[in-house]
Amino acid sequence: MKKLIAAIILLSFSFGGRAQKPNWQNLDLHEDSVFGISTEKAYRDLLSHHKISVSVLVAVIDGGVDTSHEDLKAVIWNNPGEKPGNGIDDDHNGYTDDLHGWDFIGGPRGDVQYDNLEMVRIIRRDAPHYDSLTAVTVTEKDRAGWESYKKMRASLDQQMDNSQKTFEGINRFKEVLDGIVARMHKDTPTLADFERYIARDPAETQIRKVVMDELKNDPSFIRFRDDDLGEAWKHYQEKVEYQLNLSYDPRPIVGDDYSNGRQRNYGNADVTGPDADHGTHVSGIIGAVRDNAIGIKGVADNVRIMALRVVPNGDERDKDVANAIRYAADNGARVVNMSFGKGYSWDKKLVDEAVKYALSKDVLLIHAAGNDGSDMEKESNYPVRLYADGSGSADAWIEVGASGPNDDSTLVASFSNYGRSLVDVFAPGVNIYSTTPGSHYASHDGTSMAAPVVTGLAALIRGYYPRLTAPQVKEIIMRSVVKTDHPVTVRSGGIQRKVNLSEICVSGGIVNAYQALLLAAKY
Repeated sequence: MKKLIAAIILLSFSFGGRAQKPNWQNLDLHEDSVFGISTEKAYRDLLSHHKISVSVLVAVIDGGVDTSHEDLKAVIWNNPGEKPGNGIDDDHNGYTDDLHGWDFIGGPRGDVQYDNLEMVRIIRRDAPHYDSLTAVTVTEKDRAGWESYKKMRASLDQQMDNSQKTFEGINRFKEVLDGIVARMHKDTPTLADFERYIARDPAETQIRKVVMDELKNDPSFIRFRDDDLGEAWKHYQEKVEYQLNLSYDPRPIVGDDYSNGRQRNYGNADVTGPDADHGTHVSGIIGAVRDNAIGIKGVADNVRIMALRVVPNGDERDKDVANAIRYAADNGARVVNMSFGKGYSWDKKLVDEAVKYALSKDVLLIHAAGNDGSDMEKESNYPVRLYADGSGSADAWIEVGASGPNDDSTLVASFSNYGRSLVDVFAPGVNIYSTTPGSHYASHDGTSMAAPVVTGLAALIRGYYPRLTAPQVKEIIMRSVVKTDHPVTVRSGGIQRKVNLSEICVSGGIVNAYQALLLAAKY
């Protein structure tokens, strides 16, 4: 039961239950007492009498976007060269009916919702070659690859074993909890009901304590059962059945020649897909309409969102990422948001080529650092700006870690990756309230939320100062961060330690719209 309880406790992120001021990511530290990026102050003091900005096209490479959302539909990109729904590639770009973007993980047979982790796909690819080798028979030419394969295989076996046991534990937890609730004769028991309940055995005693602890933080039993426990069940079920399952391969749904990394024209025009929660949330942070008196306020006030569906429930594929970056660059995107990442890469050179292509067209790429609470100098989170061929790194690339609302040791989110030379800036990524499918709204945590805050800022700068190049916009964002005079807490090797922001990111600070626009005016 220990693993089960740990899994349930992990559902409650460090900041998840803490109420924050609405729109806190756009507020000002000195005026509002939360470490936002001073967006509202910038609009009020710097932009209210400024010249009209130009519209900036932002590509959101993600799992899908609800293009009909009440607070987003006015800012969704409409491809000017395409006539909707006529089954013709009107603009001759290779993609038929791509009115709002493109779905690179869809095809004539539907859309991919679940996929493997990249590690699983690599193991499946390499198993025929390496499974027959031993320490005696392996050649020196194959030794490095064989040892890497063995390491991945051991990791997969361990992850699958842990996931299966945790999934079984959650199922057992649900069974015992359902029995307790049935004996209470109440559909929605309260904390007081559980306090009065007399457990019949050690399992009920332990589960009763877990539920009581959760209800003390949030009195809603329905939220605990359906959201927390239900999400835990769903998470591990997906890991066992899809993400870690060597026998599962959804790629035939797409119908492309996956062995051909140069293939570009595949997919379909369904940019929403079966699960657009993540991409819709990201899009709202960037550019939800600010002045329509509904919903939320995006960072940027004059953007168009291009939706590029690439990320399934599992790891995205390098071929799709590369093609999405190229599509964005070819169709006029000035900023690209990439709130995704993985521990292994199938064909990094293919992505590198697409990145170089985008940079040649003056595109700024912004990527989420990841949510493992790890040092990126030691743990990879692909894609990264460093080129695989050793030729250098992408200059117009910003790697973003997540920060919280409080100007104290908890400023860096406990889940956020960091890295002295690989993470450029931090931005709000804790308890961010934004758009979700069906014209709904919700709060999410993650560097996935921090990256679009920076993307919105980049689009804001490019809208009001359109002559600035992508490297200049990055330089402005980096130079205008707000630094702190106190240490922050991070994890390293499972141990918490206090560090300065300058030790865990290049700029040493939190992005700031007000300071960035002041600086942009001087360029």
